[in-house]
Amino acid sequence: MKINSAEFVKSSTELKECPAPNKNEFAFIGRSNVGKSSLINMLMQRKDLAKTSGRPGKTQLINHFEVNENWYLVDLPGYGYAKTSKKNRAIFQEMITNYIKKRDNLINTFVLIDCRHDPQKIDLEFMEWCGMEGIPFSIVFTKIDKLGSSSLMKQIAQYKKKLLLQWEALPPVFMTSAEGRSGREEVLRYIDEVNNSITAEMYRKL
Repeated sequence: MKINSAEFVKSSTELKECPAPNKNEFAFIGRSNVGKSSLINMLMQRKDLAKTSGRPGKTQLINHFEVNENWYLVDLPGYGYAKTSKKNRAIFQEMITNYIKKRDNLINTFVLIDCRHDPQKIDLEFMEWCGMEGIPFSIVFTKIDKLGSSSLMKQIAQYKKKLLLQWEALPPVFMTSAEGRSGREEVLRYIDEVNNSITAEMYRKL
């Protein structure tokens, strides 16, 4: 997929404030400091489309970006650790839950995981919740340039082993690096293929 345009649309504090659900949406979420903003900027070939910060938990709103005037990329607040109050964390959690469960045009949620760490309980629980709720998601391992190939394969294998304890099959898995620009074509191709299949299905029903 060629990115011809990627423009910020709006930030929302709750589901009802989001743009009209008239385009397919692909959301990105992960623990704080997983490299989400950097990955989004790499995918869109923009340096500052999504705001990066050295402070974990910077994203605190539902951020919509219109891509190629055709679909929405959605930057969601991170789950897990963030330097904010317990009350605010509860607000973020409710915001995320309502959006993911009730946004009719949400096609896929990309769950970002820092490949450098062993399987984290919070990541596994979030993916288990998505499965229980019937929410389509994909796994995106970030920062793969930070590990050698053997260490990387070991980490990926650990995650797959953990997931297969509860799943019969794994969702789509992508390996990415914002610095090395790895995985960009694979993620965008997947989005393109999903969008095209939905369009084809709509025409068949006409």
